[in-house]
Amino acid sequence: GPWGRCTGDCGPGGVQTRALWCFHFEGWTSHLSSCDENHRPPKERSCFRVCDWHSDLFQWEVSDWHHCVLAPPVLGQAKPRTSECVTAQHGLQHRTVRCVQKLNRTMVASEICEHFAPQPPTEQACLIPCPRDCVVSEFSQWSKCSKGCGKRLQHRTRVAIAPPLYGGSHCPNLTETRTCVAPISCPLGEEEYTFSLKVGPWSKCRLPQLKDMDLAGRTVVDFSSDSKEQVTLRYPGYKPHHHAKPWDIEIGYQTRQVWCTRSDGKNAMISLCMKDSFPLTVQSCIMPKDCETTEWSSWGPCSKTCRSGSLSPGFRSRSRNVKHIAIGGGRECPELLEKQACIVEGASLQPCPRYSWRTSEWKECQVSLLLEQQDPHWPVTGPVCGGGIQTRAVYCAQSTPASTAQRAKEVFRPVDKSLCVGPAPAASQLCSVPCSTDCVVSSWSAWGLCVHENCHDLQGRKGFRMRQRHVLMESTGPAGHCTHLVESVPCEDPMCYRWLVSEGICIPDHGKCGPGHRILKAVCQNDRGEDVSGSLCPASVPPERTACEIPCRMDCVVSEWTEWSSCSQSCSNKNSDGKQTRSRTILALAGEGGKPCPPSQALQEYRSCNDHSCMQLYWETSPWGPCAEDTLGTALNATIGWNGEAACGVGIQTRKVFCVKSHVGQVMTKRCPDSTRPETVRPCLLPCKKDCTVTAFSEWTPCPRLCQPVKTCIKQNKTNIIISHCRHGGEGCPTGKCFEPSDYQDVSLCPGNNWSPQKKSNLWHECFLIPKEIEKKRRGFSAPCDNEIQVKSISCISDDNQSAEMTECLKQANGMPPLVQECTVPCRDDCTFTAWSKFTPCSTNCGTTRSRRRQLTGTGKSRKKEKCQDADMYPLVETELCPCDVFISQPYGNWSDCILPESRMEPQRGLWVQGDSKQCGQGVRFRAIACSDKNGRPVDPSRCSNSGYIQEECAIPCPFDCKLSDWSSWGSCSSSCGIGVRIRSKWLKEKPYNGGRPCPKLDLKNQVHEAVPCYSECNQYSWVVEHWSPCRIHNELRPLRCGGGMQSRKIRCVNTASREGGAVNNSFCNQDEMPPETQPCSLLCPSECVMSEWGTWSKCPQSCDPHTMQRRTRHLLRPSLSSRTCAEDSQVRPCLLNENCFQFQYNLTEWSTCQLSENATCGQGVRTRLLSCVRSDGKPVSMDQCEQRNLAKPQRMSIHCLVECVVNCQLSEWTAWTECSQTCGHGGRMSRTRFIMLPTQGEGRPCPPELTQQKACPVTPCYSWVLSNWSACKLEGGDCGEGVQVRGLSCVVHNGSVASSAVRVDDAQCKEVPWQDGSLQQLCSVPCPGDCHLTGWSEWSTCELTCIDGRSFETMGRQSRSRTFIIQSFENQDSCPQQVLETRPCTGGKCYHYTWKASLWNNNERTVWCQRSDGVNVTGGCSPQARPAAIRQCSPACRKPFSYCTQGGVCGCEKGYTEIMRSNGFLDYCMKVPGSEDRKAHVKNLAGKNRPVNSKIHDIFKGWSIQPLDPDGRVKIWVYGVSGGGFLIMIFLVFTSYLVCKKPKPHQSTPPQQKPLTFAYDGDLDM
Repeated sequence: GPWGRCTGDCGPGGVQTRALWCFHFEGWTSHLSSCDENHRPPKERSCFRVCDWHSDLFQWEVSDWHHCVLAPPVLGQAKPRTSECVTAQHGLQHRTVRCVQKLNRTMVASEICEHFAPQPPTEQACLIPCPRDCVVSEFSQWSKCSKGCGKRLQHRTRVAIAPPLYGGSHCPNLTETRTCVAPISCPLGEEEYTFSLKVGPWSKCRLPQLKDMDLAGRTVVDFSSDSKEQVTLRYPGYKPHHHAKPWDIEIGYQTRQVWCTRSDGKNAMISLCMKDSFPLTVQSCIMPKDCETTEWSSWGPCSKTCRSGSLSPGFRSRSRNVKHIAIGGGRECPELLEKQACIVEGASLQPCPRYSWRTSEWKECQVSLLLEQQDPHWPVTGPVCGGGIQTRAVYCAQSTPASTAQRAKEVFRPVDKSLCVGPAPAASQLCSVPCSTDCVVSSWSAWGLCVHENCHDLQGRKGFRMRQRHVLMESTGPAGHCTHLVESVPCEDPMCYRWLVSEGICIPDHGKCGPGHRILKAVCQNDRGEDVSGSLCPASVPPERTACEIPCRMDCVVSEWTEWSSCSQSCSNKNSDGKQTRSRTILALAGEGGKPCPPSQALQEYRSCNDHSCMQLYWETSPWGPCAEDTLGTALNATIGWNGEAACGVGIQTRKVFCVKSHVGQVMTKRCPDSTRPETVRPCLLPCKKDCTVTAFSEWTPCPRLCQPVKTCIKQNKTNIIISHCRHGGEGCPTGKCFEPSDYQDVSLCPGNNWSPQKKSNLWHECFLIPKEIEKKRRGFSAPCDNEIQVKSISCISDDNQSAEMTECLKQANGMPPLVQECTVPCRDDCTFTAWSKFTPCSTNCGTTRSRRRQLTGTGKSRKKEKCQDADMYPLVETELCPCDVFISQPYGNWSDCILPESRMEPQRGLWVQGDSKQCGQGVRFRAIACSDKNGRPVDPSRCSNSGYIQEECAIPCPFDCKLSDWSSWGSCSSSCGIGVRIRSKWLKEKPYNGGRPCPKLDLKNQVHEAVPCYSECNQYSWVVEHWSPCRIHNELRPLRCGGGMQSRKIRCVNTASREGGAVNNSFCNQDEMPPETQPCSLLCPSECVMSEWGTWSKCPQSCDPHTMQRRTRHLLRPSLSSRTCAEDSQVRPCLLNENCFQFQYNLTEWSTCQLSENATCGQGVRTRLLSCVRSDGKPVSMDQCEQRNLAKPQRMSIHCLVECVVNCQLSEWTAWTECSQTCGHGGRMSRTRFIMLPTQGEGRPCPPELTQQKACPVTPCYSWVLSNWSACKLEGGDCGEGVQVRGLSCVVHNGSVASSAVRVDDAQCKEVPWQDGSLQQLCSVPCPGDCHLTGWSEWSTCELTCIDGRSFETMGRQSRSRTFIIQSFENQDSCPQQVLETRPCTGGKCYHYTWKASLWNNNERTVWCQRSDGVNVTGGCSPQARPAAIRQCSPACRKPFSYCTQGGVCGCEKGYTEIMRSNGFLDYCMKVPGSEDRKAHVKNLAGKNRPVNSKIHDIFKGWSIQPLDPDGRVKIWVYGVSGGGFLIMIFLVFTSYLVCKKPKPHQSTPPQQKPLTFAYDGDLDM
């Protein structure tokens, strides 16, 4: 059966099982024993079980898509021809997809990755352009034929310009070779061939074998031996040593062959090539040794030692050390560190620590920080409120499980901030300290009646009169206070209940006049004006009637008493008492015998009022105390408003209560009414105790390293952070320091490791010479002199001369010192010299030289004597310039930004302010200098200046903020009655500049205003009128003194709010409501009818319905003597809106601007609106009018608001300067940045645009190694064959710019050589005469893009170069190498197009070539199908007499003959044109004379003859055009004739004029 799922342990230890059964070949199942046991398949197998955590361990690795290649043709279809391709062809792209282990990228089974994600696709369709053939240039000129005799060759070459792409054809041969035109045969006795000494390549380095050495140490070498026995050449002598110590170097030898070759490639006798010097065939060499390493160490512990939320595995590593480094070209060292994934199973693992940003609680809001920011010289005076800044500590913490914490309060442990990822929370924020405002109260009501202190318990004769006011706006903030709302004064004879009597009209007892009575109606009322039972009133019930008198016809008539006037004073003082008056007037005089009028004194009555003292009593309270535990259980059943803070039980608050007498102070409490005494205890919610919360201590800060390069003392410390302080009686913070330094620890110096030669007395060993026997065997002679090699042994030792691991030296030192160097052993016939002397001393002047000398000691053979004395070849004196210590400095680059000196942040009033560094003032700017010596070579800038800069002072202008004046005082309310506006203003004192805080929006007068609504009580100032004077008759000469007259009264404006109610200027009262001072009046004569004054109009309904009538009445006081009827006694009028009927409504102002406390500049404020009562005609009236009608009042008259704080931009400190952008030379820059910690808010000072500062780095000289060009191929004595090319390595100094020239300096200035020996030396070959060899590389072609229709197909272009072969002898052409094409990508390419070009025809032939769009002639690139013909041929051929092939490719006739064509368009014959034989000509010369001199001109004019048929017999297109045109002309002529000849219709009436039909096109395509 199929394999089941992999089960068992995760990873390779899983097991797969499958079912297994035995079945008969006919299909039925049998017992297992029936089947052969030997062929039984396995029932289970091991497998890799994939677990969830493997998703972090394995992944699909997908390579980039490979180049698009042509798709193979579908089975059964032929491969498409290139000619069929138009723009592009179908292709396929492939990529490799494999399942890999993430850590070491090793490949594993695909099923593992398929467990988590499906396998990505490995191929996709693509389009590639049509095939492009290889494009090559034109051939060069033929090379010159070499001098000499025999068969000589010359060649020419061309280069590849563009490679073949997308299946195009390969490049053609780039070389053409031909034999010289005139070969010179060699005379007798001269060779046709030349001979050259050819050297072969050096063999591998090998050691001499045992049988090559005799017992005395001499060598007998058998080069053909394959013996594995070898001997190590060591010093001194060559004793066998089979176990070399580390870094011992073995020296062997290598050989090469030398032979003589002929120019046709065949070998010749060596004697034909012998010269004076014979090339070396054997030389010493370093035996190659591969890098040797120790065995792998055991695997280290798994890096994942804790349990985390993610299932990602950890890794473990192992390492190995270097025993031998690679020498002599041996294999380099492999990887020294290996890692692999691991996971530790088991529940015993501790959970991994988690790190996150944590913060302490916000500290108290400090308004002073904000005020100091706005004004650094802000004085600390008085309580402040409004907007401020609060800070908190931000730290990275490791979450500690509660079970392991030392105390529950230590919840987090501070760690290094780099362990937390993501942005850190803000460490400062804006805050607000609530401002306290007192409550706003209304004006006082009128004094009430004298009542008992407690009407339920009537005791004594002492009572109180009271007046109230109510709260218009509640107090805010913790210190907001509300003044007292009730005042009282003591009074005598208090009454809680009193009778209220109303009188009816006077009813005569007998007849119509005379004595009568009034009916009295009495109601018992309490002190609040409510009707109560009559039994509560203490006095007896008033009588039900009272006597009155109705005047008879001749009696004097007096009016009713007026209402009592308002009291003249609100209280009584020593000088005056309050008074009320009422009056009545004489309406009609008495007649004869009638009852006379009363005297004038009887017309007025006075009574005292408000006779209480002006010293009012009221209760005053202290602020509520803190919430304390209720030990007496006072507040158990109380309901408390909760403010959202955590509460722990119910407590009580207490306050003190005082009785205060105005203008006196505190008096005994019993003098104030106890009924109005405020509460002294109220329940409250007890806040929970909060203990101090601190973090756990951090770990000790680590020592920087186990060792320090210099002797230092390191101080360790650990810290903790207070998260929240104790409150409400909680446990305080621990007394231990928050910063605990440990004991000082002396840290040891770092041990150093250095390379050391094993023999300090003799660093380099003697020069190694190849054993004479080996040299004789190879060279045929012994030459114990030449350039050989010498070595030295080194080891790695520590500072205390102990042996150390080589890896330690490789880590610390700059590479390894050289182990091998060349040396020279002088030969017997060489020139020998003494060693060079020391250089002569230099003088102090610059420009002087110093020299050193040597002497010739031996000249070898006599024939070299002159050569040794040649001073050019062997100089005896060397001279060089003395070092010059004169240095020249030159400023480089621009000045840096102005950089201010570093400022130390100091704590301000116990709080650190972020970004409080200096932002303006005096600073320094820098400019780098380039320092060079007298010769212009760059040197370190410290030679010219200590800092490498020139400095100059600079200044950053300080910003000046916009300055406004203080607020003016509030103006008076614009309205004396109702709602108005109060205004205050500021004006501009100083404009901002240099980026200071901008001004708010100003008006044209450079002022800013603030307006708030205000309200004036409409009855605050009112007109007070006295009683009318008696009516003064106009004509007093009349005997009865009755009739019309005038009466007057006094009016005055009084302030009703003041206690005395004194008169004020009349302008305070409303002039429109000013009552009249005089009015007409009349005294009725005795005979006239007397009516009473009109009563008040009845009330209109609130709707002011005009269908409702208003009524007023009066009654008859005295009938007239005559029988005339009296005037009407009632009047009615409709209720008309805004005439005699008014509606009232509350009027709300708009919300005011946000008002702050006097001490606040921003933060939480209050917006208010005011309420007034407005009559329907728009007139403001007293609030009583609206309150009496029980209109719905708006709920909120004030709301909280926020005035945005003016916050200046807060910047962080500058970061440290970055590393220089360049390690040396010009153009390097350093920068530092700062960050915005708190952005600008409101009209605060904006952030400066410069958040980054830059300055140039000191211009240090650049030292670099420079490679010279490759030398010519050195064959060491041979003429051709294998040799070596070398290039030099020199240290140069330059300033890093492109234009600067590098100057060579001492090699010690440059660091470790970046190149291996292999990059300074390479194998090369020089072709022998007759060898077929490759040329050098051509120049890279111009960068060309692949384009379709002139548009680029790719972003990267291509460049090509090529090498071709040169044949020197046809006999060797079979051994020629292949030509080579190389392509590389490039940028900045162009699109080229290729077109065919052709010359003019010449004898029916022309040259055709392909040309690139930039004018370069090429081969390839043009379409072969579009190639124009190079040879012109007529088909069929022109065989008729006097005919020839024309430029159009058809047969034409010569001059003087005309063509006679067949119907199929071919020439039939040439007919002579009559008159063309003006001059007689010989028949033989006729054809020659008639042949045109210029066949081209003839061809041009031949094309003008009318030939309706093509050469292939088809009718030409113009014939159809002419036929169609003629047909149309005929139709036109027929139609014109018809119109001309047509008769007009008689009596045709003029049709009615119609409107023109116009179309409007709306853009619809259907139109």
